[in-house]
Amino acid sequence: MATDTASLVLGIETTCDETAAAVVERRSDGSGRILSNIVHSQIEDHAPFGGVVPEIAARAHVDLLDGIVARAMQQAAVNFKNLSGVAAAAGPGLIGGVIVGLTTAKAIALVHNTPLIAVNHLEAHALTPRLTDALAFPYCLFLASGGHTQIVAVLGVGNYVRLGTTVDDAMGEAFDKVAKMLGLPYPGGPQVERAAASGDAERFAFPRPMLGRPDANFSLSGLKTAVRNEASRLSPLEPQDINDLCAGFQAAALESTADRLHVGLRIFRERFGAPHALVAAGGVAANQAIRGALQQVATAAGTQFMIPPPALCTDNGAMIAWAGAERLALGLVDSLEFAPRARWLLDANVTTPAKFANTRAGF
Repeated sequence: MATDTASLVLGIETTCDETAAAVVERRSDGSGRILSNIVHSQIEDHAPFGGVVPEIAARAHVDLLDGIVARAMQQAAVNFKNLSGVAAAAGPGLIGGVIVGLTTAKAIALVHNTPLIAVNHLEAHALTPRLTDALAFPYCLFLASGGHTQIVAVLGVGNYVRLGTTVDDAMGEAFDKVAKMLGLPYPGGPQVERAAASGDAERFAFPRPMLGRPDANFSLSGLKTAVRNEASRLSPLEPQDINDLCAGFQAAALESTADRLHVGLRIFRERFGAPHALVAAGGVAANQAIRGALQQVATAAGTQFMIPPPALCTDNGAMIAWAGAERLALGLVDSLEFAPRARWLLDANVTTPAKFANTRAGF
């Protein structure tokens, strides 16, 4: 049964290399407030390996999570007995980390007789602008991270339609792989952006993947291979070569992304009407060049561009707590038997309102 009373929800995030916990309040009018948001990044643990090592990540979550939950509760100045619910990212993600976070949430829920909400990590990203900007449904989400690149129609809590997705590499993954092949340190995305700022984007004729296609899907594998081929041809690389390769890669990725989003927004309007906003989420949204390109896309489409603060674009506990609070307000809670998921599609097995039913054919 849905409830209109204010709620306090503890959120736990452990799907990758951030160990995070937060307490969020959802008021009766649907607005939200972050009472605490503690995030510990494991970048230093994984940097020597050039990427996230799942076993190291899981062990760090085990070591850190209890203390981070305690800090989040202390900073929020609430007791476990005050909580309306406890939410955990139950997938998708590295299964070892997902198990740690979900098991911790189950223990808290059991001991304190508190409702458990198993949150889809992607749904948490999708609902974040409702926490930060009270954004009304429906809106169009561009989710770009190390593991995901998707265009999603956000129609309501638990109601999503994927309009486009990557057919190979995720955007963040491609940036990281290009950085690694060019000898740039981990995490690679910010390093590519920094090098690109001093590079010549027109030196190399890199492909613009999927440009002009009628669907809204992405592909970055071929672009990544083109960068590798040029780097091999020029080896050994001079610093300016690296800058130019990064600039050319980023420019190609941005042009392709803008084209894909133009198509995605057109499909959105055809199926659901005008979106209230184009929203960007995920770690890649912190890239300033990408932000600029997305703003231009939104302006051309006649809609507003919205992006949460950088701390809420990357993985964090507040987005999990908020998604939990949104679901709790609709009476959507889970049993202690809920199983962690390494894979969990955002748009799978959703209930479609009658007004949108005829638009879902083929999904």
